[in-house]
Amino acid sequence: MMTIKQRKSIRKYSQQAVSDELLYKLIEEAEQTPTMGNLQLYSVIVTKSKEGKEALAPAHFNQPMITEAPVVLTICADFRRTTVWAENRKANPGYDNFLSFMNAATDALLYTQSFCNLAEEAGLGTCFLGTTIYMPQMIINTLKLPKLVFPVATITLGWPDENPKQSDRLPLKTIVHQEHFDDYNSNKINEAYAYKESLEENINFVKINQKETLAQIFTDIRYTKKDNEAMSEGLIKALRNQGFLD
Repeated sequence: MMTIKQRKSIRKYSQQAVSDELLYKLIEEAEQTPTMGNLQLYSVIVTKSKEGKEALAPAHFNQPMITEAPVVLTICADFRRTTVWAENRKANPGYDNFLSFMNAATDALLYTQSFCNLAEEAGLGTCFLGTTIYMPQMIINTLKLPKLVFPVATITLGWPDENPKQSDRLPLKTIVHQEHFDDYNSNKINEAYAYKESLEENINFVKINQKETLAQIFTDIRYTKKDNEAMSEGLIKALRNQGFLD
C-alpha cells in the first residue's frame, strides 16, 4: 500500500479497467473531507468513454494521459446545488459572487486531495492536471456545466503502467514559518533551491533550452507572463459567464 511519502504522479496506465464498485467506493469515502458549513460545495464528473475523453483533451493541451487513462475525473466548484436547494425551500440564496466561488473551489480542491490519497492507497495511480483552469470555458462547454458550477481540478486515474522517479521537494524549513512570515533573502533562496538546481535532469533541461538558470525555464518557457495574463483573462471571463462575477 502506497503512503503519502511514497506517492508519485502516474501518467501511463495499464488497460485494466477501474471497476465502478471501486471508483464509487473511493468517491463516497472522499466525502468525509472537511467542507465549509457541511455544504459539500463540489461535484465530480466521471468521464470513461473514448468520445468523452477525446472531447476533453484539447482543453488539457492534448496530454496523452487524458485519452489513455481509464477514468478522467473533473472536480467542480458547485454552488448551484445549494442555490437550487435554497430556492426550493423558501430561502433566498446569495452565492453569485467571488467569495462563494472561493469557498466552493476550496471545498473542491480539498475533496480532490482526499480522493487522490484514497485512490493511491488502493494501488491506483493519479495525475493532477493543472491545465483545468487554463481554458475553463472549453471544459464548461464540453461538460455542459450550468451557472455556478466551475471546473477547478482534473484527475486522470488508472492502474499504473510505470514506476517513475519521485519528484523532488523543497526542504521543510523552506515552507514552515514560525509565529510569523519570515521573508526570503538570497541566502535562504540559495539553500532552498540548491538540491533542485543540482539535479542532473534540471541541469540538462537548462542546457538544452539554452538558458542560464532553472528559474528562467519557468519564467521564460513554462509559465510566462504573457501566457499567465492571457489565461487570467479567460479565467475571469469564464467566472463571469458562470455567474461568479458581475
